[in-house]
Amino acid sequence: MIRLFAALTALSLLTACGVDGDPTHPEPRPEPGITISGTVEVGVAGGS
Repeated sequence: MIRLFAALTALSLLTACGVDGDPTHPEPRPEPGITISGTVEVGVAGGS
């Protein structure tokens, strides 16, 4: 009885592998660091 239980357990674990399809690669992580974007304007505005 123990051999049958062990065999069924092993069989169930092996059949569960790959149930959801082929493995996929994880999304690439962004490069670590600081990213600054935008515009800067310097000057005098106005008029007479």
